[in-house]
Amino acid sequence: MEPYKNTTIQALADERIQENLTENFEKHFGYPAECLFSVPGRSELGGNHTDHQNGHVLACAVTLYIRAAAAKNGTDKVRICSEGFGLTELSVTDLDRREEEKNTTIALVRGILSFFKGLGAELSGFDVYAYSEVPAGSGLSSSAAFEVLIAKITDTFFHDEQLEPVILAKIGQYAENTYFGKPCGLMDQTACAVGGVIGINFFEGTPEVEKTEVNLSAYGYRLYIVETGGGHEDLTDEYAAIPNDMSSVARFFKEKHLSRVDELDFFDNITSLRERFSDRAVLRAFHFFEEDKRAVQELHALKSGRWDLFLNLVNASGRSSFMYLQNVIPAGNVKSQPVAVALKAAEYALHGRGAYRVHGGGFAGTIQAFVPEEEAAHFEEIMEHVIGQNCCRSLSVDNDGCSALWLS
Repeated sequence: MEPYKNTTIQALADERIQENLTENFEKHFGYPAECLFSVPGRSELGGNHTDHQNGHVLACAVTLYIRAAAAKNGTDKVRICSEGFGLTELSVTDLDRREEEKNTTIALVRGILSFFKGLGAELSGFDVYAYSEVPAGSGLSSSAAFEVLIAKITDTFFHDEQLEPVILAKIGQYAENTYFGKPCGLMDQTACAVGGVIGINFFEGTPEVEKTEVNLSAYGYRLYIVETGGGHEDLTDEYAAIPNDMSSVARFFKEKHLSRVDELDFFDNITSLRERFSDRAVLRAFHFFEEDKRAVQELHALKSGRWDLFLNLVNASGRSSFMYLQNVIPAGNVKSQPVAVALKAAEYALHGRGAYRVHGGGFAGTIQAFVPEEEAAHFEEIMEHVIGQNCCRSLSVDNDGCSALWLS
């Protein structure tokens, strides 16, 4: 299956955007930029926490972007000025992993550069000015978009733009797993890198990507992401527990990932699994087997135009994530449960129409909803009353993925 390749650069087409990037780059670094870059955020449509078990997911890139201007600087220093986040600086001669840098931006950059060094790239210094429309901690994969951005810049400047988007995604995952210290899957980076609405099969390790065209307005619906007000900053342990639980069940069957385990064998051994592991681990494995199939069914529903079936599957995914995967409420957190409150508010606002579910990693960040056009104003009114002003984002699909535009 051939990966989808971008043919246009929607995110960089506006001359005002180009001027803003180039002017800010020169303001910060004192010389002209060579190239502009963009990477979209992503929305997970199906396959909640199936990617790290080499399962199936359905995702789309969305029209919120990290955009950047960059140029080689003739030194060994990499300087990244991210609007609102200050300056990140390191040397390409010092790319060893550092324990004290875990959970930091510099760890991601160091990890990506070290991967390219391993590919034989002759690295040198470069400067980047970047600004992001993808809210940090929102569940729209701001970190994955940033990883793909740095990988795209490095590939463009030092590797002759040889790497397919899926490989750039894997480089971002490597940096996040090995240097940043978060055992993430590969869905987020792949969706940001490839663009469009994509079904991804991770079974063999190297993702198989299938793109399909979906026009939400043709069905009379909008895709909403609702920011619940909770951030991901202190939730690394909660996220790590999900793949750890699932992988512990897989190891019972002498496999690394649940995608290699036969579901009937899992059920036949349920008593032994409950004795050896927590019930939470067993429930999370149940979620994986069902959610993995749902992601495939959702793709088929979209390809065949069966919109009502797709919505039913989205709702089923949300129920399974809440009840079995248990990634809605952080363990022991009684006072603050913003995702659960947002899900109830969405149920109340939609009154049986459309679909809603926890979105992405869970525990904090965002929920997702598919809302009939005629109910959009009512939905926004209810959600803002319960969650807060400007919590709703109505998004469209970006078809380009990560993009580079050389300046003349």
